[in-house]
Amino acid sequence: MTLFWRIFSLNAAVLAVATVGLLLGPVTVSTPVVLTEAVVLIGGLAAMLVANAVLLRIGLAPLARLTRTMTTIDLLKPGTRLPVTGRAGIAALIRAFNAMLDRLETERATSAARALSAQEAERKRVAQELHDEIGQTLTAVLLELKRVADQSPPPVRDQLRQVQETTRNSLDEIRRIARRLRPGVLEELGLTSALRALTTEFSTAGLAVQRQIGPDLPTLSEDVELVLYRVAQEGLTNVARHADARHAALILRREGDGVELRIRDDGRGVGTASEGAGIHGMRERALLIGAALTVAPGPEGGTDVSLRVTR
Repeated sequence: MTLFWRIFSLNAAVLAVATVGLLLGPVTVSTPVVLTEAVVLIGGLAAMLVANAVLLRIGLAPLARLTRTMTTIDLLKPGTRLPVTGRAGIAALIRAFNAMLDRLETERATSAARALSAQEAERKRVAQELHDEIGQTLTAVLLELKRVADQSPPPVRDQLRQVQETTRNSLDEIRRIARRLRPGVLEELGLTSALRALTTEFSTAGLAVQRQIGPDLPTLSEDVELVLYRVAQEGLTNVARHADARHAALILRREGDGVELRIRDDGRGVGTASEGAGIHGMRERALLIGAALTVAPGPEGGTDVSLRVTR
């Protein structure tokens, strides 16, 4: 029976019972209406309305759950499904909604994988150009400045030395940007060395980053290592930019057959602010490898970001 006929049947049943009660009962209506008759009619009407409301609430309860789920669903937090309850049309609607979520999550994961793959390729290209072209150009400028400075009188030589120092700082900054765009240490020395270099880079004035990397980590694929590195990078970037923290910790340890990455800080915490692009990016990367990402307040304040990867 469809939802329409179910609601129609409920209303028809209530009206039929009321009609039979009027026909077979001792109640009559006078002209003008007597007070006792009015009280009986109003009481009967109230009873019909209450019975109708209760029956409809029971019958439409699965639709209310479906509505709440539809307004709060987040494809970046997969796995939310409604239990198939109710009859006929309502059960079919819930099954169709769950199937739609399956399809949307699959399509989003596929499109996100293509987008992030293209993003990594673009990062690699830009990093290569920064290193090979701009880096080499600045290196040539440094050599030329040194040659000119060696042949210049002392006042000009001092100014050229300052220009050399500024150019050298710019070259170091370009190399740092290139490393962040495409960490060569990750490809050459592995995840552990890359995370050590990352924590050292973020251990700047005002922020101390501790690391705890387990010695018994399982063998991980290149995609998993890249996602772990990018999540750690984004997590520490958020700490440095937004958390107002003095201490942070990066923890990578074995958990069963998989690994868990945690980034904790003693900053101001997430509060009631909505998730920004950085956390959304981490969630999309987690979906690529079927990992679970949680962002929650830390046990002693601050923020606790956890990425669990299962094999």
